[in-house]
Amino acid sequence: MSVRKLKPYTSTTRFKSELTNEDLDKVAPRKSLLGTLNYKAGRNNAGRISVRRKGGRHKRRYRIIDFKRNKRDIPAVVDSIQYDPNRSSRIGLLKYADGEYRYIIAPAGLKKGDAVMAGEKAAVRVGNSMPLRLIPPGATVHNVEMSVGKGAQMCRSAGAGAVVAGTDGNYVLLKLPSGELRKIFKECYATIGEVGAKDRLLVSSGKAGRSRWLGIRPHVRGVVMNPIDHPHGGGEGKTSGGRHPCTPWGKPTKGYKTRRKNNPTSKFIVQRRANKRSK
Repeated sequence: MSVRKLKPYTSTTRFKSELTNEDLDKVAPRKSLLGTLNYKAGRNNAGRISVRRKGGRHKRRYRIIDFKRNKRDIPAVVDSIQYDPNRSSRIGLLKYADGEYRYIIAPAGLKKGDAVMAGEKAAVRVGNSMPLRLIPPGATVHNVEMSVGKGAQMCRSAGAGAVVAGTDGNYVLLKLPSGELRKIFKECYATIGEVGAKDRLLVSSGKAGRSRWLGIRPHVRGVVMNPIDHPHGGGEGKTSGGRHPCTPWGKPTKGYKTRRKNNPTSKFIVQRRANKRSK
């Protein structure tokens, strides 16, 4: 997989780039694994905007992903690698020995025809899922559970991967992509390897319309609004805000801590993520 830069035939293609599709198989998504999406464009049950800057987008079908990998000790073969409009990574269609099909997040290096398995008997190989206690230190993992049996919650986007740093009693230390060092219960499942489609970070939209296809509406700056709409609005001529950056409702937006003090998962954080802004 690589990034293809388009020739500037028009102004819309001058800065546009996209992922190539040589890693994808030309097959239709499996109908039994398709679901519907209830997209409300940021509106609540009263029809009022509760999340700003969301709007119309291209229609899509949801692919049901197996984040739990609870079909244990049954070998499977990768039937195809497919595109998923709902996430940044590719997905792999697995065909199990008993004939069942399931989608998984496709790690880097996984190809059609590869054999994968989930369970304690699985080998330490890309695409296999197993408890963290069986994964050697230094290995890269993705699709990491935070609670046993709940399903993967961490390291699911394109290029993401956590490194097994060691053990601490009943917990395994993971170095997350953000730089955070966190303890995860040793019986939680994780998948070997990092998520594929890493080059997606290099893709340039090239035009505003490409964001609209994804349901992302324009972001209007507060300093160009009227005083009734935003604390930064108003003033004769151009201003830089006149106060610390805040939301339209006066809540600070830079350096303002939003995490609860008594968050039950705080005790599992060994080292906080690095503050990239101060570097």
